[in-house]
Amino acid sequence: MIMSVFWVLLYRFVDPPITGVMAERIIEARRSGDKQFAIDQQWCALDRVGPYLPVAIVAAEDQRFLDHSGFDTVEIERALAAREEGGKLRGASTISQQVAKNVFLWSGRSYLRKALEAWFTVLIELIWSKERILEVYINVAETGEALFGFCRACEVRFGKDCERLSPYQLALMVATLPNPRERRADRPTPYLHQRASWIVQQSEQLGGPGLLQRLRD
Repeated sequence: MIMSVFWVLLYRFVDPPITGVMAERIIEARRSGDKQFAIDQQWCALDRVGPYLPVAIVAAEDQRFLDHSGFDTVEIERALAAREEGGKLRGASTISQQVAKNVFLWSGRSYLRKALEAWFTVLIELIWSKERILEVYINVAETGEALFGFCRACEVRFGKDCERLSPYQLALMVATLPNPRERRADRPTPYLHQRASWIVQQSEQLGGPGLLQRLRD
């Protein structure tokens, strides 16, 4: 437990050199015999991604990101209610929870992993700022096959830095989640176009680039 606190505290100041999900992908590739597999990532500070990408991510993934303490109780209650009505249990993970899983843990749905995810979520919310949580998310999210982070993904998909892409192109990038290894922003399907349009609309309703000022206040 003490080591986990130190680990989270370290990553408040130091960019993670590798994440749990990255390690998982490397192991999967080695087991399949792919010895050429290598992680493609480029870390960039939050102020280098432009004003629209962070807002698009919040709009798509966690609209109450600035207001909760790691767990969105509203979405959790809605997910449970939908389950009780016979529907499929949908995800209600916040950006903080996704960072906890991606950086410190592994994918999967075991009770152990969920418990550890909750623990690390509490820690990063206590030790990191919201700005740091979002910065780490932007840089460690899986964005394609062997591709991690939006900074490198924008260059691979559109040949430009994130800050040079249009709000709609950035929305297409975000719309590929949570299946970025199967969806490509540079080859958008009708679903991706629909999803991206919704993300742009939601971004505007959240205040657009003005949301970043709230993040830093």
